Amino acid sequence: MAIVDVRGVDHYYEWIRHSENSHKPVMVFIHGWGGSGRYWRSTAEAIADDFDCLLYDMRGFGRSPLPQNAPELGYAMEDYAEDLATLLDTLKLNQVYLNAHSMGASIATFFLNRYPEKVHQAILTCNGIFEYDAKAFAAFHKFGGYVVKFRYNWFLKFPFADRMFMARFLHRPIAKSDRLEFLEDFLLADYEAAVGTIYTSVSKQAVEIMPQEFTNLTVPTLMVSGEKDIIIPAKMGRQAAALNDKIKYIELPNTSHFPMLEDQTAYLNTIREFLQVGSVAV
Repeated sequence: MAIVDVRGVDHYYEWIRHSENSHKPVMVFIHGWGGSGRYWRSTAEAIADDFDCLLYDMRGFGRSPLPQNAPELGYAMEDYAEDLATLLDTLKLNQVYLNAHSMGASIATFFLNRYPEKVHQAILTCNGIFEYDAKAFAAFHKFGGYVVKFRYNWFLKFPFADRMFMARFLHRPIAKSDRLEFLEDFLLADYEAAVGTIYTSVSKQAVEIMPQEFTNLTVPTLMVSGEKDIIIPAKMGRQAAALNDKIKYIELPNTSHFPMLEDQTAYLNTIREFLQVGSVAV
């Protein structure tokens, strides 16, 4: 287990690479809300012939818990983008590729616009532009707060808890081990980080800011949406991609919010073609 101090908080990270002495380009993976770097492992392992893959758990999530006297860093997407910048500087990574998912893709977008010189290419999976609805957002915040507040470890012992928890996120089945890990990560998430990011990632301010962030991108970027995604519907990804000719848009059929797990072959072929590495199955 590797730990690095990022702005006063210990962050978990791990390398997935086929050789300790490798000098391949580096791809950094960013997970979404409530998760951890664990669900990116299968993707990272599949492309490790071409990249040294860095997985990390964001502040307050997974294996990067907040200390008792946590520094007041904030939970805005910009704050997490600064965490990423510090992580890369600490690990002496000057230029990388990014592959980010869901809320992590919003963080990556802010990072790309603030540190474009640090990124060769970026992949944003299951992200896009929300339309503001005051009542819907208020209801989401209230429901999200309850869900985060009332979490108990015995959920893991409840029959089919993992299947029920993940049902809203999936169109195709994924491995039980992946479902259980995501439920475990959700239970591990610090309350302050989980609630704080709900309010900042789904907000009137985010709705107003994100279109401009997508418009300003200068780094070649791939936007991947799941055709059946009800968390961040594909139309939101299409709207984001339409704002900037630097963004290539791909929609994967019969997948939802975790296309990298629901149809790994299609996902890998899509990103390999964009990155122009590896072999693409016919």
